[in-house]
Amino acid sequence: MSAADQGASPPAGKAERAGLFERLRSMFGFEGATAREDVEEAIEEASREGDFSQQELSLLKNVLSLHELRVEDVMVPRADIIAVELNQSLETILSLFRTANHSRLPVYSETLDDPRGMVHILDFVDFVARSAEGRRSRTRPATGEAPPSDINKIAGMIGLDLTIPLANANILRPVLFAPPSMPALDLLVKMQTSRTHMALVIDEYGGTDGLVSIEDIMEMIVGDIEDEHDDEESERIEAAADGSFVMSARAHLDAVGEHIGGEIAEHADREEVDTIGGLVTAMAGRVPVRGEIIRLSDTVEAEIIDADPRKLKRLKLRRRSAPAATE
Repeated sequence: MSAADQGASPPAGKAERAGLFERLRSMFGFEGATAREDVEEAIEEASREGDFSQQELSLLKNVLSLHELRVEDVMVPRADIIAVELNQSLETILSLFRTANHSRLPVYSETLDDPRGMVHILDFVDFVARSAEGRRSRTRPATGEAPPSDINKIAGMIGLDLTIPLANANILRPVLFAPPSMPALDLLVKMQTSRTHMALVIDEYGGTDGLVSIEDIMEMIVGDIEDEHDDEESERIEAAADGSFVMSARAHLDAVGEHIGGEIAEHADREEVDTIGGLVTAMAGRVPVRGEIIRLSDTVEAEIIDADPRKLKRLKLRRRSAPAATE
């Protein structure tokens, strides 16, 4: 036997184990292991041997489990969609972009069941910039001298007519449409090939059931993707007139404790969580739905203001009027 042949042969121990497994599978009527099962077993073995970090293991497992997810598992439900109407003014659209913290907004006519596309913040900014440049070129003196300061103001944002409807701006882009049962991985591939990062989920009757962005699918693999605005939002805890506190689900429990009191710290230590959203989810044993009230202690309860099927977004904490009676 040549050295090359020896190098190509598997070790005797592994070959014997593989043969034994195959004989056992045949004896009990099981089919041979699939490539996916082989990969999953290899990941489990690597995790026991410490070949991968916890972050790497999490990513690998999430990638393998992605084939089980459907669009309905990752979509934002219809009730939580922030959308704009086709005939709303550019001023209204700008205000929505400021408060929604989204770069894309779906556009509809009359109802959300009649979608017309989406508007991207970059297209909106480009339209405003081109309008300002056109106005400046029309008002610039023929002598080539620098325009006076009042003309500069006219050429700026203040001088633009933002009362025109979105329909007249010609900045709409198409969106994809997907059924709820479509595999999320198939939609991700379709988004990549079409370079369209938003899809509306359409039910069997043609109505809008939800919305999926490419970020929603990617978060199933890498976890929550936060940006500068998310960090700023997560630190904000607002006091309401009724004595309650409204906050992001990502608010750290130390900051929450400074407003509500330290009694939830004991629960946080037991559940091993750092955020108020994590604590509420852990104590409920699931992701609560919008409008649901979860009791955190005898004196504190949380009302869910905003959530999707995967995570909490915003909630309200308030003190209960009296401790719950013991049974």
